Amino acid sequence: MAKKTIFFDQVEHVLQDHLLHHDITHNIPILYIHPASLVRVLTILRDHHLFLFKQLVDIVAIDYPGRLQRFELTYHLLSLQNNERVFLKVGVKDQEKISTVTHILPNAHWYEREVWDMMGVSFKDHPNLERILTDYNFEGHPLRKDFPLTGHTQVYYDQEKQKVDYQPVALEQNYRIFDFESPWANKNS
Repeated sequence: MAKKTIFFDQVEHVLQDHLLHHDITHNIPILYIHPASLVRVLTILRDHHLFLFKQLVDIVAIDYPGRLQRFELTYHLLSLQNNERVFLKVGVKDQEKISTVTHILPNAHWYEREVWDMMGVSFKDHPNLERILTDYNFEGHPLRKDFPLTGHTQVYYDQEKQKVDYQPVALEQNYRIFDFESPWANKNS
């Protein structure tokens, strides 16, 4: 735990103007920052001799519809030289664009496209922000909490057209009458 305390002291010293607060979970430091500071903080964490977090492991987005900053992006960083991990968390409002970090950490290209496709978080100046996991004609972003469980369209293969086609989702459920009485109950009493 003393090692983490030293780490947080170093982080507070170097990132004092950019850090909102910090925490630790499962022995991994978590740094909370403002979205405008993302590029600067990632550059410092990558290049500063105390940190050297040169590897981006993942970018994860969580949807909190009731919050002002609806989405929470978590950047998982790894320093092989220091054998350390850190989570960098950024809150993003709905429809707000956040800066791309592909010029700092090139593998962010794929992760940012995935976050945009699944959650709808847009990245400013991303070189190729296109769908990556869903079809190009897909409506909405399927991992948002307000996305309907059935989706908006259904895909089927049309034998006559000899191609895959789309149609609006039609969920039909016939009205059923349920008899909740037990078949073993005495009906005469």
